[in-house]
Amino acid sequence: MQKITFPLDGHPHVELNQLLKLCGLCDSGGAGKQLVAEGLVKVDGKPESRKTCKIGAGQKVALGDVLITVTG
Repeated sequence: MQKITFPLDGHPHVELNQLLKLCGLCDSGGAGKQLVAEGLVKVDGKPESRKTCKIGAGQKVALGDVLITVTG
């Protein structure tokens, strides 16, 4: 499993579709929304269907064999 750490750099949160884009898992926010719509993304181990849900420090996002840990 590939592990990525994403620092929020002082921001309170990042939208899920933008997180996928910023981590290089898709080419655009729209592509990130499509991945979420297809049910391929999990947040804290549970399937997430909200494309722009707010992801904060301490949360984990999984897509395939990639795990993103969001840090403050």
